[in-house]
This record gives sequence, C-alpha cells and structure tokens, in this order.
Amino acid sequence: MPKMTTTYIGDLKTECLHHLSGHKITTDAPPDNNGKGEYFSPTDLFTVSIPSCILTIMGMVAQTQGFSIEGAVAETEKVMYKDPRRVGEVHIIITFPHNDYTDRQKRALQQVVDTCPVSSSLRSDMIKKVEMKYKGE
Repeated sequence: MPKMTTTYIGDLKTECLHHLSGHKITTDAPPDNNGKGEYFSPTDLFTVSIPSCILTIMGMVAQTQGFSIEGAVAETEKVMYKDPRRVGEVHIIITFPHNDYTDRQKRALQQVVDTCPVSSSLRSDMIKKVEMKYKGE
C-alpha cells in the first residue's frame, strides 16, 4: 500500500492523503499560475518542507543535548524563477524563543540547516538563505 496518495480533484486542486495518519492536505495552483490560491500551492508545500525539516531535526538535536527549541518560528518566502518555472530561492528566518542558548547549542542548531534531508535533496543551484535569530539579541 502506498504511504501517500495524491488525487486530482479538479479546478487545479489536488488532495493528498497520508495513509498512516489519515490526514489530508488540499493544494491549489497559485493566482499567478491560473489558480485561486485557496490552499497551499505545490511549490508552497515544497518551500515550507525545508524549515519544517530543519526545525524537526533541530528539535531532535535539542532533545539529545537536553535543551528545548519549543516555540521556534520559521518565516519563509519563496522566489519563483522562469524558464523553467521553479522555486529558485528560499529565504528563511528562524526565531528562537529565548537567547540563553550556549555557543555549543547554537553551533549544533546551525549545523542542521545544511544537513536536514530536505536541504540535502535540493538542486545545487537553488539559493537557500537561512537567518537564525534569538529573542533578545
């Protein structure tokens, strides 16, 4: 059985089913590409998979090292390129909930940015800029 199923439901929309959990995600084409923008577009999902992966792996690192990043927020912006139409740049700002992380913890978090599985799967010519901010700094 497949782990996920994507069904075209018409009007430039798809429904993605995660079989293990039963959760569904609906996508829509963006307004600049004939859609209504009522849901995440496929390129939006691709784009937010990067900070989602980064924060998940950072959470694992934090758990292993005995600290928390709970409340960290990643703001993400994509830049679309033409010929071929694709996500050419992803800009991410990660804000952590406080600034009392040690230098060692900050280095461990920074290392995740380039080593999470989604980041490792990107085209080599795609520009990914990640800025990390700590509350109070």
